[in-house]
Amino acid sequence: MIQHSLMSLAAASELIGKGAVCCVAGDESALRRLPRGCWIGGTIPYFMTPQGGKFSRDEVFVSTLPGDSRTVAPKVYTLQSLHNICREAPEHGFTMLLMPAFSAVLQSFAEEAANYEDMFLRPLFGWVAGIHFADLGQQCPFVFDGLRGEVLADAAVVLHVPLPPSKSLHIDIVNPFIQRESPVIEVPQRGFIVDDCLIGGQAGNLHDHLVSIQHDIRVPLQSDHCGALVNVSIRQLLPQTRQVEFFTPVFPGFRYRPAQPVGDYVAAFDSALANHEVPGELAFACNCALNYLYGELEGRILPMQGPATFGEIAYQLLNQTLVHASLVDNQ
Repeated sequence: MIQHSLMSLAAASELIGKGAVCCVAGDESALRRLPRGCWIGGTIPYFMTPQGGKFSRDEVFVSTLPGDSRTVAPKVYTLQSLHNICREAPEHGFTMLLMPAFSAVLQSFAEEAANYEDMFLRPLFGWVAGIHFADLGQQCPFVFDGLRGEVLADAAVVLHVPLPPSKSLHIDIVNPFIQRESPVIEVPQRGFIVDDCLIGGQAGNLHDHLVSIQHDIRVPLQSDHCGALVNVSIRQLLPQTRQVEFFTPVFPGFRYRPAQPVGDYVAAFDSALANHEVPGELAFACNCALNYLYGELEGRILPMQGPATFGEIAYQLLNQTLVHASLVDNQ
């Protein structure tokens, strides 16, 4: 039976002790107190629960996965080996991936993942470890290999989980934002920082453009990826250099526009989920910590629970979305 809930360290330790294959989210101090076992984890103290958004340093959010600890084990990927992640995935199953925010391995994945061998052919999902907002610049996010007891600041931890032929894993994205009608923005090269670009087909500066339209940096830019709107969240405007810094990279060849502001995040998610079906048993969900912060979600209830992370992974790095995975019975 799949479990996906915020729980005490004692309850999480009991699950791990019974051999459950787990993904665990929690504060660093809590994760360091868990026993060794078949789990991977990442630091984050923000969670969406059935009672609403919650900050906790003492509890952990545990998602048990439909694997067997006798055949599944955490694996660590470095900057040099991460490109093999999809090639080494099970023929029939899925891969769960955790990476620390602000790390070189995350930056490499964000820029290069679309070119990995076998990417998009096998289910890949996960999230980005973070820290308390007040600790930005003072503490470091970590991921954990629970089997070996390793705590890592610049590596990825992975669970490759095979599934029986009767089951498949379905990954989906829920986006509370919709695109605004405005001039198209096109960038000359990929990266996390943009200055000069094309705006409505004319040469311009992105920083100056966003300032001129009084764009709220809490609202992302969006591009259309085969019919799915993908957010690119703005980290900051840099007035001295007239640049814009993003949490995820932008790429040439895509057409970006600002999203429309969201007045009420709960209502926006409810609207986005109104015609959104979960095709099977919910196995995992995570929301973005930026939604938690900007939407003031502490104490407010969303339909799906999970950690509020510094990035979501559904084949590629995402921001300001809700990512969920469900187990589906094959016909």
